[in-house]
Amino acid sequence: MPILLTHAAQLLTLRSERAASGPRRGAEMGELGLIEDGTVLISERKIVAVGTTDEVGKQLASLRTEVEEIDCRGKVVLPGFVDSHTHPVFTAPRLVDFEKRIAGASYEAIAEAGGGIKASLHGVREASTATLATHMLRGLREMSAQGTTTVEAKSGYGLSLEAEVNSLEAIQAASQQWSGTLVATLLGAHVVPPEYHDNPDDYVRVICEEMIPQVAERKLAEFVDVFCERGAFTPERTEQVFRTAVEHGLSLRAHVCQLTTTMLEPLLRFKPASLDHMDFVRDDDLPLLARCDTVATLLPAANYFLGLDTFPAARKLIDSGVAVALATDYNPGTAPTPSMPFVLSAACTHMKMSPAEAITAATYNGACALRLQHRKGSLEVGKDADIAIFDAGDYRELSYWFGVSRCSATIAVGRSL
Repeated sequence: MPILLTHAAQLLTLRSERAASGPRRGAEMGELGLIEDGTVLISERKIVAVGTTDEVGKQLASLRTEVEEIDCRGKVVLPGFVDSHTHPVFTAPRLVDFEKRIAGASYEAIAEAGGGIKASLHGVREASTATLATHMLRGLREMSAQGTTTVEAKSGYGLSLEAEVNSLEAIQAASQQWSGTLVATLLGAHVVPPEYHDNPDDYVRVICEEMIPQVAERKLAEFVDVFCERGAFTPERTEQVFRTAVEHGLSLRAHVCQLTTTMLEPLLRFKPASLDHMDFVRDDDLPLLARCDTVATLLPAANYFLGLDTFPAARKLIDSGVAVALATDYNPGTAPTPSMPFVLSAACTHMKMSPAEAITAATYNGACALRLQHRKGSLEVGKDADIAIFDAGDYRELSYWFGVSRCSATIAVGRSL
């Protein structure tokens, strides 16, 4: 039976008047396509009508069909959040890291002492596909309870052929049990595992000659990601992984400029869908980013949890014409949060994004970071019925309240989560 969401105080369609289908940038990030007393009609898991309650009501009357009506008076209705950067395949929180950081240890010092990413390695290597999928599902359900309907899910804590493939199989298994949409990413190039500490080039060969070919052949991932950073992978090794991924038909993304600056032009030649973190971007790279469709995905929850004084320069990026997205970076070490509303709040308070820009970054531009904007990120006829409903009379409340969930319902591809 079709579903009718009626009388929304504010319906944020995220529709754009321009014809281009790329990411929103500049002033466009503040345009939410807001409709007061709005209505959405859903049928066969797709959006079939969007407008005021009167407009859609007249259209529905001509169809003469029964519907399941959901009264959204006093609520904000918007596209489901697209969380375009997460690391959900792990088995346990990293509590030792947490305590060490509180005591003053830096991110890099913790990693050098065997903590950080490598601390998650043993649990993931020992876990079965079913165990990893079950753990993942708990996180996904927590995400959907806060309005998220699409999640990019990375491997990256196994760091061996067998464990990385097992992680991607767990993502695949979890996707069959969750109504939302999962996009799998191979992050075998997260850090160099201990057994290759003295021979990082040998590990790069494993990634390029074993992991990527097998993952591509089995269609276990859509993207390949690389952590291009001091202590992880050099720009040269990143390019080597990128070339191999492109040869095998996989799309690209990268962690970059999180701790140090990196020249982005060599990476941008590969046309990655997204460059993520972006805390230390060179001014010379801003015009390059503004001219391409690569999205800068910012992850303020990580800065918050790491206790950093600085956050990504969202204002400089947006004012320079760079397309910006927001994501949780959900992971056990640096961002253990499933909450996109918290990320919106952090973006507004610590990065000075407007509430409207934050919503665009967490919906439409997040979809662009996954190259899913033809299906996700806005409420338009023909797109997937991915919708979040919030107990709020004004969209600015989504980033105003924090520490509580105001999401009253989530619909993913036409189904309640």
